Amino acid sequence: MTFNNDPRPWQVEQSEYIHQLPWFTVRKDAVRMANGGHIPDYFVLEYPDWINVVAVTTDGQLVFIRQYRHAIAGVHYELCAGVVDPGEDPLTTAQRELLEETGFGGGKWQHLITLSANPGTHTNLTYSYLALGVEPKQAQALETTEEITVHLVSPDRARQIIDNGEMMQALHIAPLLKYLSRL
Repeated sequence: MTFNNDPRPWQVEQSEYIHQLPWFTVRKDAVRMANGGHIPDYFVLEYPDWINVVAVTTDGQLVFIRQYRHAIAGVHYELCAGVVDPGEDPLTTAQRELLEETGFGGGKWQHLITLSANPGTHTNLTYSYLALGVEPKQAQALETTEEITVHLVSPDRARQIIDNGEMMQALHIAPLLKYLSRL
C-alpha cells in the first residue's frame, strides 16, 4: 500500500565499497533525500538472503536447534536457518538446511513470512517457511563449522522459551510467534 504523501526514494550520488567479503560487505553511499537533505556517509551492509524454518513434526512438536553464537557468547534455542546460495530458490535452501542441520524432512511446506533484519542498513531479506508433518529422514549432515543439537519442544514449551529469553534471534522469534498465534 502506498500513500500520496509517502517519502520518495533517495538519490545515490556516489557509492563505494569499504570492505568486500562473502560474509561481510560494507558499502558507503552519499545520498540526497527528496526534501533536499544530504547524507554523505550512509553505510549499507550487503548480505545474501537468509531462510529459517518453523518445523512441526507429525505429532505436533517443534524442531528447535541449539548452537553457540560467538557474537553474544551464548547458546540459545533457534530455528533451523541458513544462507540462500546464489541462484538457489529460498524454499529449496530451507528444505536442504532443515535436512542437513536436524535430519528432519518431508512434510507440507508453505511460506510463512518475509522479514528484514534491519531495512535501514541491510540489503537482504529473510524468508521464513512453515513445514508441517516433518519426520526424521537421516542423521545430521553438519559442516565442520557447525555444532548443533536438535530439540523437540511442545508449543507450550516454545512459548516459555520465548518468554524466558532462551531464544535470542529476533528473526526466529517473529515467525515462530506468527505460527503460535494461529494455534
